[in-house]
Amino acid sequence: MSIEKRISRRDFLKVSVMAVLGAAVQACAKATATPQPTKPVAAPTATPKPAEPTKPAVVAPTATPKPAAKYNEAPALAELVKAGKLPPVEQRLPTEPLVVQCVEEIGKYGGTWRRVAIGPMDVGMIQWRFSYASLLRYTALGEEIVPNVAKKWEVSPDGSEFTFYLRKGMKWSDGKPNTADDWAFWYEDVILNKDLTPAFPTWLKVKGEPVVMSKVDDYTIKFKFTTSNGLFVQQIATADGVPLTMYPKHYLSQFHPKYAKKEDLDKKAADAKLENWWSLFWNRQGWQNVDCPRIWPWVLTKVPPDIPAIAERNPYYWMVDTQGNQLPYIDRMRFDVVEKIDMLNVKAVAGEVDCQFRHLSWVYFPLYIENAQKGGYRVMKWSLAEGSNCCLHPNLNHKDAVLRKLMETKEFRQALSLGLNRKEINEIAYQGMGTPRQASVLPQCPYFKPAHAEAYAQYDPKKANQMLDAIGLTAKDEEGMRKRPDGQKLTITIEYAPVFGPWADVVQIVCKQWKEIAIRAIPKEEARELFTQRGQAGTEQDMSIWMMDRCLTPLLQPLFWLPQRGGTPASVAALYWDWYETGGKTGEKPSPEVQKAYDLYDKCKTARSNEELTKSAIELMDLNAEQVWFIGTVGLLPHVGVVKHNFRNVPEKAVSDWLVMTPGNTYIEQYFFKP
Repeated sequence: MSIEKRISRRDFLKVSVMAVLGAAVQACAKATATPQPTKPVAAPTATPKPAEPTKPAVVAPTATPKPAAKYNEAPALAELVKAGKLPPVEQRLPTEPLVVQCVEEIGKYGGTWRRVAIGPMDVGMIQWRFSYASLLRYTALGEEIVPNVAKKWEVSPDGSEFTFYLRKGMKWSDGKPNTADDWAFWYEDVILNKDLTPAFPTWLKVKGEPVVMSKVDDYTIKFKFTTSNGLFVQQIATADGVPLTMYPKHYLSQFHPKYAKKEDLDKKAADAKLENWWSLFWNRQGWQNVDCPRIWPWVLTKVPPDIPAIAERNPYYWMVDTQGNQLPYIDRMRFDVVEKIDMLNVKAVAGEVDCQFRHLSWVYFPLYIENAQKGGYRVMKWSLAEGSNCCLHPNLNHKDAVLRKLMETKEFRQALSLGLNRKEINEIAYQGMGTPRQASVLPQCPYFKPAHAEAYAQYDPKKANQMLDAIGLTAKDEEGMRKRPDGQKLTITIEYAPVFGPWADVVQIVCKQWKEIAIRAIPKEEARELFTQRGQAGTEQDMSIWMMDRCLTPLLQPLFWLPQRGGTPASVAALYWDWYETGGKTGEKPSPEVQKAYDLYDKCKTARSNEELTKSAIELMDLNAEQVWFIGTVGLLPHVGVVKHNFRNVPEKAVSDWLVMTPGNTYIEQYFFKP
């Protein structure tokens, strides 16, 4: 199918979808006057500043440093206190609660936040994106790391010891104390238990040696590595650090053989139709267990298969605003559950969603704008932390020796990149809303240089042809396409699963553009399960596609800076990565360039100062820009959201990324409904 025909068909389908959604809006939208929004106060912009490992890293959050003299609470909680069913608010808060500066104004209590989930398991995002309950956290724009569950932290001069000071008097959602004993339980009874944790988490190791965590006193804990760990402060502030706060000892110990009789646990597991005690433990610790205490702003009281799912305000939540009002302002969250993303967008367009960015795509942006007045909402755009939405992954370890040698040739990858007209891809597939660029980090990232985004990203088919000729690909077949060095037709199959972008359109355009440099490329769309399976195999795919996210904090999960095995469902250098991960016991010794990348990453992990970390990280980014192990297309796209006019304190600017738990990084506790 020609690209011209495909685009016409795509436009036709888009019109059809708009008609369907338009009908739904007519049926669902309320005929009430649209309230006028007040202008939100934009969050300040700044360059991300990772904490300095060689000094005590005590950084103030977006808040006032001292709590108010008197605390207030939601009217519903005040009634429970009056009835003797809850202790006074002063007894429910820690002695030093986290004080949050509201984006626009001090909020009002009340209301139900309506959202939509895609499938039952999507409700589970409450434990990540709607809690952000890690020791430290990133701010809305990712410009700095600040205290969170921990009120402050210190790092030893050699960068190997990290001490965190917890909030005295902090409590779980059932009112029980949250102390260092819970952390000791997590480390000693979960992480060090081989049944519960067969493999020690890689991110908690340096040079293969695991961290040792210890309780200093009731409200102080220490992590000690055998050598410096330049990334630990960043990691503990992201998705990696969130699960560590989900282990209430007083509750979960009843499902652990150290504290309960093995025969009793076996019976409980059998009664729950589970195979063993550790399956029972994880079942009771999981987000779907409404009985497990949490430290989240809202705790689930109704979970799938019962829908809608409901989460109610945590009466023991540990944040307040600058006037001493206990957060969150909003009473509860309600998650409707649908099976398809189109139905979610129907609800959003019809005004049935109060605030949501997740699963709302910029592809529907014109439709959101068109129906904003009827739906009673405003359309907002945060910054996606995607260096490239559609990122091409050449397979350096292909099982075909001839194709492998080509993919491992730097000039071949560079030529393929020069053969892409990214401006055309942006205009056709992304409606002009992105930025044509090479695979590189966000401009806000301290390791970014403009040259990284520009490296081999200019559309220059003449130069690309010259480079391909220079490496010996001069022979052509009867169709004028290049032959491989062994005389066979050179064909690159581009595999993808249509998941997080208009990848079918992008691949069609790429195949068309590469004809100009006499490279035959064929698209191959697959179900996500099959695509993942082939990517994990490591040596099967010629070239594959995945989104390039995590580009604000690229070193924490370096999926796109180290050629590796299936960090995403796609693989670039599976055999090299196996060698690196196992210390040479399996896989194949990397090429010198790939080995250099691994060495630089090791330097980042063991950096003893922020300057040392930044230096090694930039060198790693320089190497990536030259090697083009990952070929970017279009990035810096907006993350589109719909927010009702009366739903306030949502910042106009924020970075949206999995690792910083968006929207949690915007302090969703201070969102509120304005009367």
